[in-house]
Amino acid sequence: MTDTPVANEPSPNRGVMIVLAYLWILAIVPLIIEKSDREVQWHAKHGIVLMIAELALWIAILFLTSVAGLATLGLGCVMMLFAIFVWVGILVLHVVAIVKGIGGGRLIVPGISQYADRF
Repeated sequence: MTDTPVANEPSPNRGVMIVLAYLWILAIVPLIIEKSDREVQWHAKHGIVLMIAELALWIAILFLTSVAGLATLGLGCVMMLFAIFVWVGILVLHVVAIVKGIGGGRLIVPGISQYADRF
C-alpha cells in the first residue's frame, strides 16, 4: 500500500483545510498542500477569489469614506459606521462558507464564485 491519496479520495485533513481556505491569505496553504483533493482545491480557490473581491471592496469603501470625510465630516462618520456593518457581513459570509464546506457543500456567491473555477 502507498501513503499517497487517490485523486477522488477525501483528504484526512479536509475539515482543517476548508477552514484555512476561508481565512484570507491562509487559503494558499490548502492550495499548495492538498493537490489531490479537488473539493479542497475549489474551496481554496474560492477563498482566494473572495479575498481579492473583499480587498477591492475595502479599497473602494476607504476611498469613498475619505472623499466623503473631506467633503463633510458627518457623512464620513456615517460611512465608517457602514464599513463596520460590511466587515460583520464579510465575517458572516466566511463562517457560512466554512460551515457549508465542512458539511460537503459549496457557498456560491453570485458574480464572484464563478472565478474560482477559472484558475
